[in-house]
Amino acid sequence: MPKLDIPLQLSPVFKPKIWGQHNLEPLFARPVAKPGDPPSRLGHSEPPVGANDLIGEVWITDERSRFLNGSCAGLTLKEASQKYGAELHGSAWSSRGRTCFPLLAKYIYTHDWLSVQVHPDDDYAHVHDPGNFGKCEMWYFLSSDDRGEVLLAVKAGVTKERLAAAFENGTSRDLIQPFRPEAEEAVFVPPGTVHALGPGLVLFEVEENSDLTYRLDDFGRVGLDGKPRPLHWQKGLDVTRVELPQYRHLPRLEFHEPYGSRRWVLACRYFALEELMLTEIACLEGSAERVETLSILSGEGRVETEAGWMAYRTGDTWVIPPGVRNYRLAPEERTRLLKFYVPDIDKDFRSRLAARGVSFEQIGRIVFG
Repeated sequence: MPKLDIPLQLSPVFKPKIWGQHNLEPLFARPVAKPGDPPSRLGHSEPPVGANDLIGEVWITDERSRFLNGSCAGLTLKEASQKYGAELHGSAWSSRGRTCFPLLAKYIYTHDWLSVQVHPDDDYAHVHDPGNFGKCEMWYFLSSDDRGEVLLAVKAGVTKERLAAAFENGTSRDLIQPFRPEAEEAVFVPPGTVHALGPGLVLFEVEENSDLTYRLDDFGRVGLDGKPRPLHWQKGLDVTRVELPQYRHLPRLEFHEPYGSRRWVLACRYFALEELMLTEIACLEGSAERVETLSILSGEGRVETEAGWMAYRTGDTWVIPPGVRNYRLAPEERTRLLKFYVPDIDKDFRSRLAARGVSFEQIGRIVFG
């Protein structure tokens, strides 16, 4: 079997949503590929979208995302995960009992409210939705217009009984804490947190590779098929944790690097997110234990290895398999990117931040679990 020893590019998958947006720039152009077309860095839509359809999500590690180069070229992420296993995922991931790609990452574009919803943890999902995993997630906000608003965590003193009544009469928004996000703000959303994203937002979301969601209040809307979307009151109330706070106002831990700067954004046992700003060539190393993924927020340049180089640009997704020991990112213009992976939170975050003089209290505000 060919070795996975170079960075691999993935195409995105676009998801139509009733609450989505038309304009996905500057990260993405609207998909133009038709079913049966060869893989393209422009990606494709599931299902296909028309000229006036709204796109709410762009999944960059969807199981139907296709690799565009290397030994995996033409394979979907699901096919490559099944074929290569630990060679793609890393030795640490293969011991967790999962065969899918470690993380699901997406960009979300909103012009209207999403439903009020909540996610279960792994234990509940295994019992009540066999074959599924729970969903721990985080948000990283790219922009918010003057309508931008988020609901996150129930207000103090609100009980599950009050929530149940509010879900039935469509007034649940009154019982959940609102806030207006700021650009580059990170928010942690553990299982059991009741939440809803509002209009006017563009954000990055990374989570356990699970799409298990319990919808609690959809404000009486209908879906793309013209029918009311299903609600999941019993399961949702089972997993709701009314005591959870809003995990926001996190410290910005950013430091100078030879290539520019690096920010340790947030980490838990399921995922970690870093932000890199490149003004010079960055000499980077992969990890034998895990796969890492890069999402280019802005800029263009080259991904270089001993085998050659490939161009990167805004909106690209690059997977760094464990077999990639060394690679370089050579920016032709200032480049901003997100790097995400399943971490060893002590080694990757706590120890490295402590070595830079960050206090235990500050580290504890961005490292969960």
